[in-house]
Amino acid sequence: MTDAQAPFHAHIYYDAASRAKAEQLRAELQAQMGSGDLADLLLVGPMVDRPVGPHPVPQYEIHFHRPALPAVLARLEASGLRALVHELTQDDLADHTTLAHWIGEPLELDLTVLDPPGMNKGFDRFGKTDF
Repeated sequence: MTDAQAPFHAHIYYDAASRAKAEQLRAELQAQMGSGDLADLLLVGPMVDRPVGPHPVPQYEIHFHRPALPAVLARLEASGLRALVHELTQDDLADHTTLAHWIGEPLELDLTVLDPPGMNKGFDRFGKTDF
């Protein structure tokens, strides 16, 4: 895969107070997926109302290629929701830490569940969800 088409994930976090806002953003992303500046948005995952993987609070994820990054960042920043945006590399730990871009206050992730370097299973899940 070329760098221009690098795969990205964003995890959009919410709690009871921000769930409606998260649902609204999710619906907007789904409606615009695959068109305009979100032509490279491939997946808008289900809302997961419990901690899952390294994520300690409810969240949903979106998958996209690099060209959608500016549009995704703009929408996430405008939403007021907390989000983690990261490229998928062969280093799952770095993806969620040193290479991560946080919107809002960072959360303490459970890093013990992440794949070891070179074993990133995120590639296998790119464009689909298993939550």
